[in-house]
Amino acid sequence: MKLGKSLYASVLLILCMTSSANGGNILVWYTEASHWINMKPVLDTLINRGHQVTVLTPSVSMFMKTNESSRFRYEPFNVSFSLEAIEAYMEEFLHFSMYEMDQMNYLQIYIRFMEIMKTDFYFSLGYLDGVLKSDTVMKKLKEGKYDLLLADPLYPGSDLTAEILDIPLIFSLRFSLANNWERLCGQLPAPPSFVPAAMSKLTDQMNFSERVWNLLFYALQDIVLEKTFWKELDEYYSEVKGESTLACEMMSRADIWLMRTYWDFDFPHPFLPNFKFVGGIHCRPAKPLPEDMEEFVQSSGDNGVVVFTLGSMINNITTEKANMIASALAQIPQKVLWRYRGEEPETLGANTRIYNWIPQNDLLGKYIFSPALCLGHSYIWISLSS
Repeated sequence: MKLGKSLYASVLLILCMTSSANGGNILVWYTEASHWINMKPVLDTLINRGHQVTVLTPSVSMFMKTNESSRFRYEPFNVSFSLEAIEAYMEEFLHFSMYEMDQMNYLQIYIRFMEIMKTDFYFSLGYLDGVLKSDTVMKKLKEGKYDLLLADPLYPGSDLTAEILDIPLIFSLRFSLANNWERLCGQLPAPPSFVPAAMSKLTDQMNFSERVWNLLFYALQDIVLEKTFWKELDEYYSEVKGESTLACEMMSRADIWLMRTYWDFDFPHPFLPNFKFVGGIHCRPAKPLPEDMEEFVQSSGDNGVVVFTLGSMINNITTEKANMIASALAQIPQKVLWRYRGEEPETLGANTRIYNWIPQNDLLGKYIFSPALCLGHSYIWISLSS
């Protein structure tokens, strides 16, 4: 059965590369923020290849909007918390990451991080309740006769749902903290002597003390995730299935892991046959820019242009930090396009323009830029392919 599922998933992926009209029926797991922004172009491509796409969508979401015009179908489900609660949590998490961590020692960071992760897990289980504990939703999913489930594992539960529906599971992932999911669940080898843990800030050129720290970093993150994620998820999965169940073992049953990177942009490390590099899968041909933006970009001359963004979740920062950033950007010779929704900094230079939203795919896909300053995991592919 496992071999059959893997073969079927592989065949369906190959179909994505063809123009055949005889496509599959694909169920897509809910996600949020930049993860959803990156997923949408992939879904459009699947539809272009003749596949039917249905997206599980919670009643509360910051980015998934069922009232927006789209070519795929939404399958809504209800959750028990409000949008305001989600936004308050994200604000708390971003404030901790940007302002609190620098003022804390390791113990304080650990305690605060554990508190935040408990809140995050509360919301994750709330989403899961809306799917797995809803007889109406599960009945619809079983009647949908889907061929496979495509998921970004940021939000748990897709693996358990795929097993209940008895369909193949494909993950789309950039990386997890210390590669915990890839190593422990996907069984991806990661010798700490030369494979730096994700987010450890190490490279593959490590001295002895850095290798020791890399080993400790792996171990510490595994302990944290066991306490804040796996233990609770094991209990939830066991409750739903009615028998002792390990969530990591469920995740290991994914047929294919689509890694949103390329081997030549990663440090050397072992890989498995079901881990496939798909970096840049969300990139699209550039569209024309707004007239005022086009004029500003063209005025840069030989100095070039810098794109500065802090990602899809960070809209505002403190006035002090905004002025600090603006002052630094004013000192470079390039023209700067800055995505920022706060009050205009007093130190904003003549070389810098502020925009509520920047069409980065169109900018980076059309012009040769100075390095783009971005927080996230997407736009380097557009820049490097331009």
